[in-house]
Amino acid sequence: MAALTVSLLGGESSGKSTLAHQLTKRLQGAGIQTVLVDEHLRSWCEAAGRAPHAHEQADLAREQTRRIEAAKQSGAQVVVADTTAVMVAVYSEWYFQDTSLWPEALAAQRRLDLTLLMGLDLPWVPDGLFRDSAQVREVCDAILRRELQGAGIGFTPVYGQNEARLQAALRVVGARLGMPLVSADPAWEQGTGRWSCENCSDPDCEHKLFTGLLRQRGLGSEPA
Repeated sequence: MAALTVSLLGGESSGKSTLAHQLTKRLQGAGIQTVLVDEHLRSWCEAAGRAPHAHEQADLAREQTRRIEAAKQSGAQVVVADTTAVMVAVYSEWYFQDTSLWPEALAAQRRLDLTLLMGLDLPWVPDGLFRDSAQVREVCDAILRRELQGAGIGFTPVYGQNEARLQAALRVVGARLGMPLVSADPAWEQGTGRWSCENCSDPDCEHKLFTGLLRQRGLGSEPA
């Protein structure tokens, strides 16, 4: 049986790594064989002591994809990817005005089963190294939405602080695995995979939150 691949996307300081580790630990604790694929770009930057140059981006994206594909062959039931080549493509577009990485990155993303997009309800926290600003995080989020929607790749936004965000992710993963990973919640619409609360992952709420941002940045059409 092929592993269920769960990817986490989002701009800097949006909680990807925290959620990836929490999700992996919780799944393993439930007896589900789970492998975590860390963000290669981050570890590369820490080792090099700098951000990558434009010509280095493609290799970083391909290495992230290679690691995810290798994890899928490990025999695990679930692979949690703390980001994918899509995020490298986002940064290439924003920092270098280079859109050449998108076709390959989106093709790799289509091979993954679940895409969780981090909500922007967490405070932006500088790391003293590579993070720019909350504004850049918002721009990256808008680019992500534009490209995923344009490519017809479905994604589920997840919001909430700490345990609430983890619970939201576990509901989505549990639905795909066919097993309940959290207790029933009246805010979760049974069988629809949608939140009914206007402050979390309802598509109508998403539309209200991000229409203005997309128009402001001139980054494409409004979200559906």
